[in-house]
Order: sequence, then structure tokens, then C-alpha cells
Amino acid sequence: MKTDTQLRHDVEAQLDWDPRFDSQGIGVAVKDGVVALSGHVGSYADRWAAQDAAQSVSGVKALANELSVDLASDAERTDPQIADAALKAINADVFIPVTGIKVVAHDGWVTLSGQVDFWFQREAAERAVTHLRGVKGLANDIALKPRATATDVKTKIEDAFRRHASLDARNIRVQTAAGTVTLEGEVDSWHERQHAEAAAWAAPGVSMVKDLLTIRS
Repeated sequence: MKTDTQLRHDVEAQLDWDPRFDSQGIGVAVKDGVVALSGHVGSYADRWAAQDAAQSVSGVKALANELSVDLASDAERTDPQIADAALKAINADVFIPVTGIKVVAHDGWVTLSGQVDFWFQREAAERAVTHLRGVKGLANDIALKPRATATDVKTKIEDAFRRHASLDARNIRVQTAAGTVTLEGEVDSWHERQHAEAAAWAAPGVSMVKDLLTIRS
């Protein structure tokens, strides 16, 4: 089991290694396996990538992303420009329904709303906007339409866990109620926990996932 000092060193090394962003302005603090990122980055995409890099490190139990986005002067865009670019990016993605999603931009922050059938469509809309120039932050308020009974959802998720090579289905318990899925049990890493949550979201009719999974020491 890593000490907090060892974990902080590993996270800092991973941030320095990742070519997607400049890590010079990022600070790392660790307490009891919980990592906090502070400082500033040059774009919202950098903020997301830094979080992704930190989460990939073995031993990270939870993460608080407190990074601020400081745009360079040549990256600034007006809210109408950002909203227009976001709509074009969403409409260009074949995974995203052409209707049902609304975009609002205010002070560089983008809010997505509306309804889609599946979680991957909601995530695709978020990814389409994440890497746009001028975006400082993103709120994904897109809702999912309920389409299946609780029993169907539970069965589909458990079957998906059994098929997934990186998941030990025996250690994960699934409860479903009114479109909400609760995951309990133990996994070996943060990425395994993310895979379990993603598998739960992929089931039709899921509107919320409560991830109560713990990571083994």
C-alpha cells in the first residue's frame, strides 16, 4: 500500500509525463489516498485531461479537481461564438441525436440540457464541447429517458459485468429502483470502478448511478 508521499510523487510524475497539457502550474496534495489538484491550466480540455491522468494512477481513491482555467488572449471567444461552435460540434457527431439538446454559454461556461435515450449519447455531447477553444467550464444537465423496468436493468448490468474482462462481477452488487442503479462492493483500482460505472450507465433506462464501490487497499 502506498503512503501519501509515494502517491503524491506518482501523481506528479504522471502529470509531468502526460503530453496533453502543461503540468507546471498544477499542484498536488494527498491525504489518505484522496488527491487534490490545485493551480491553473490553459483550457477546460487541459483541466479534464489532468484529472484523467491523475485518476489513472494506482492507489488514488478519490480526486478533487480544484484547477482553474486561465485562457490565453488568443484563446478567448465570445459567448455567442462558443455557443455556435458547441452546436456545430454536437450536430457533427453521429452518436448525438440531432434534436433534443440545448446549449447555453455564459462567461465561457457551457450548459447542456435536454433529453437523450442513452448515457453514451450524453457523454458524447459533453466530449464534443470539452475540447472547444474558449470554453472555461461545462455543466452537463442532459437527462436520460427511462425505458426499462428495474428487473431488466439489473439483469442487463449483471450480464455486462460478467462479460467485461477487467471486472470481477462476484465482488459487485447491483440494486435498481426507478431508474437509479446503486453499485456496492470492492474493486481493485479507480479504473475498474470507472468501468463498472460505465457498464451500469450503458443499460437502457438508467437515469442515475450511485457508485458506492470501494477500492481495495
